Amino acid sequence: MKYQSQKVALYYFAGAMALFVAQVLFGTLLGTVVVKPNFLADLVPFNILRMIHTNALIVWLLMGFFGCAYYLIPEESETELHSPGLAVLQFWLFLIGAAAAVVGYLFKIHEGREFLEQPLWIKLAIVVVALMFLYNVTMTVLKGRKTAITNVLLMGLWGIAVFFLFSLYNPNNLVLDKMFWWWVVHLWVEGVWELVMASVLAFLMIKLTGVDREIVEKWLYIIISMTLFTGILGTGHHYYWIGTPTYWQWIGSIFSTLEVLPFFAMVVFTFYMVWKGGRQHPNKAALLWCLGCSTFAFFGAGVWGFLHTLAPINYYTHGTQVTAAHGHLAFYGAYVMLNVAMFTYAMPLLLKREPYNQLLNMWGFWITTSAVTFMTFALTFAGVVQTHLQRVLGMNFMEVQEQLALFYWFRLGAGLFTLVGVILIVYSLVVPGKAAQATKAGYQPAE
Repeated sequence: MKYQSQKVALYYFAGAMALFVAQVLFGTLLGTVVVKPNFLADLVPFNILRMIHTNALIVWLLMGFFGCAYYLIPEESETELHSPGLAVLQFWLFLIGAAAAVVGYLFKIHEGREFLEQPLWIKLAIVVVALMFLYNVTMTVLKGRKTAITNVLLMGLWGIAVFFLFSLYNPNNLVLDKMFWWWVVHLWVEGVWELVMASVLAFLMIKLTGVDREIVEKWLYIIISMTLFTGILGTGHHYYWIGTPTYWQWIGSIFSTLEVLPFFAMVVFTFYMVWKGGRQHPNKAALLWCLGCSTFAFFGAGVWGFLHTLAPINYYTHGTQVTAAHGHLAFYGAYVMLNVAMFTYAMPLLLKREPYNQLLNMWGFWITTSAVTFMTFALTFAGVVQTHLQRVLGMNFMEVQEQLALFYWFRLGAGLFTLVGVILIVYSLVVPGKAAQATKAGYQPAE
């Protein structure tokens, strides 16, 4: 750690990891309810559990992004954060707002829009928190050194805030509602979030591999160019069956197919940087998470997205378990792994306890990744069976669900292993290992 204000990132890392565990726990409860419908039926309905599961995912990923920015930007800008106090205040407001939203869900205080169920006052509070954050990081960048990494990161972070504003618009017309709903959901996860992902990975590649900044920045510009070119018009693959003109079938099919390219470029980028750098950084766990992030983002967001993105295929598969398979692997590969990579790199430096529980962290990587991969395959096979029985043969929904019971048990088992893996990852980062005792003898962690 080079700048004292980077320590504010610890608030966000801690909050994100706590919500990460909660999100996976609620996902495991959801999987249990699917195979045992009466489980928790009188206490918390299925739709509320699902709401908390998905919203916790979004909140902790955003909290992780904020923490990544607060750690990365002072170091890249070579200056202290503009206002560390404002960053801490922003964290508590964000955390309290998230907790208030969950309490509201439990008492049935929410809107009906998936992922955007927050009441209007919560959405307005999120806007205030985002403005505080953007003011803080933008002022920091303006007074310090400007790099390609900070420029791309700011573009992504401002994009997150701008596109969230469309969640405040809730038209009565259902077609318009879904169009603008996707302007938040798609243009976040398949647009501006990818800019955050690319910039954070670029920062980590410089730190972990020792490759020249100039080479990393050239790759970064190539990746974000492909991301913006494909991601914006790729929104059209959500417009197929919602009442929009038929030309969206062509636009959506073509450009969403091309969305595979930036994810493939990220795979080539990370592995090439590691090969070219040849540097043996002591934090091997962080490097493992970086390589895993680009690889599983390519498979989850790229390959599994491509499987059902073409209009003639999506006609049969939309709304089936194929979508769930894609969603789980894509979010895990692209954004969960990205945040954990930064946590794994930055927390030992912030807490001055490197080396730390790297072996346990890597065990957590392999257990969690294997479990999510198994879950993805189970849901993919379930989706194929569901598509054939329901969309081709015309069986009714509940009859088909009975045929998928075995796959749902597989998903539940994978969910339990995922929970174990996540707990191992968090434990490895939070609880100091025996090796961390070296810090008491004046050990200085390597950056």
